[in-house]
Amino acid sequence: MSRQGFSHTDASLRNIAQQLLDHARAGGASAAEVDVSEGFGQSVTVRRGEVETIEYNRDKGIGVTVYVGQRRGYASSSDFSLDAMRATVDAALSIARFTAEDDAAGLPDKSLLANEFRDLDLYHPWDLPVETAIDIARRCEDAAFAVSPDIRNSEGASVSAQQSQFVSANSLGFMAGYASSRQYVSCSVIAGEGDGMQREDWYASRRAAGDLPPAEAIGEYAARRALSRLDARRVRTTRVPVLFEAPLAIGLLGHFVQAASGGALYRKSSFLLDSLGKQIFPKHINISERPHLPRAMGSGMFDDDGVATRDREVVENGVLNGYFLSTYSARKLGMQTTGNAGGSHNLILQSGTQSLDDLIRGIKRGLLVTELLGHGVNYVTGDYSRGAAGYWIENGEIAYPVQEITIAGNLRDMFKGIQAVGSDALVRGSKQSGSVLIDRMRIAGA
Repeated sequence: MSRQGFSHTDASLRNIAQQLLDHARAGGASAAEVDVSEGFGQSVTVRRGEVETIEYNRDKGIGVTVYVGQRRGYASSSDFSLDAMRATVDAALSIARFTAEDDAAGLPDKSLLANEFRDLDLYHPWDLPVETAIDIARRCEDAAFAVSPDIRNSEGASVSAQQSQFVSANSLGFMAGYASSRQYVSCSVIAGEGDGMQREDWYASRRAAGDLPPAEAIGEYAARRALSRLDARRVRTTRVPVLFEAPLAIGLLGHFVQAASGGALYRKSSFLLDSLGKQIFPKHINISERPHLPRAMGSGMFDDDGVATRDREVVENGVLNGYFLSTYSARKLGMQTTGNAGGSHNLILQSGTQSLDDLIRGIKRGLLVTELLGHGVNYVTGDYSRGAAGYWIENGEIAYPVQEITIAGNLRDMFKGIQAVGSDALVRGSKQSGSVLIDRMRIAGA
């Protein structure tokens, strides 16, 4: 099937994949796996009404992994010519022959490979002339400036449309692939002036352009977020409940995935070592993985190893039921792959019944965090320390914005201390969460 805008048909990509596998076999590989992909798109950024950047991208690539017994070699190229493909395979074979044997190396068990390939509705090309993209970006930014004269500057509004397709194959007979799209609109503005300036942004990303919110709504919301942070102050060092706004709660979910991933576990660099079957969250916390949701960013019928994906309850009533394992990391741990080579697939932290406003009303004295700075997370110990900004809460109401503070705790304690998950579910990439209220954290301020 030929798709508009791509240089290759699906059949062409499959033919390239088969040629790579054939050459690997002829070169002495006992097993091999390949990926063939291409993508293209455009991005436009407008700042203060003027076009700042127009970017077009077109990429393609092949990746070849070969196994010579228990020795592994990998090589890649962006050249699809026959000579270049053969040279790439030869390079992978050469690397394999000089690599130490690894008992965990090799393809997945054939019985675990995907054999069902439903259309998950991931491909929605956006016919977006550059003039239209510029107009959308301008409308987005104009809506932000229209909110208040206190919106003094802009870091720009951007519109992006991307399409890609790929084929994965291995020497066990697996060959599959699909096309996908990703459309994006964002806006970043600055409120106030001088030392009191505050920056905020908002964005939306969807498979289909028709599922994006209006550009004007994105710009207006970015502006209102910036305005609400004017006259921010510091707070005194204390220990209080901390409410993570939904976009940041998704980051907490990401920390959980990292700590529960095979690579961190077999290297013994995770605070969740030997945690299967143990209570790591309160009983009201459930985390599900749903790889087959239509149009979702984290959907796929198979993982990067070709292993079939499946629905599962990763955390049930606070108990950790499963890790995130690839074929390799599972073997290193003496376990079976969970179909997570390449990461999680639509991980959903089950929402509660309280809105963000309800959660705020339930806090006598605490902090709503809307921005985090730095990367102060130690996955070996779970220690967590980040620069933060947000809003101070007094008697169930937002009292004033705060900035230049640090929040600190330990992820093990933070996970167990989740008091509630808000109903304001937000999807960002392959993860979904509402706002998360943690019982107590240390705030370092003035």
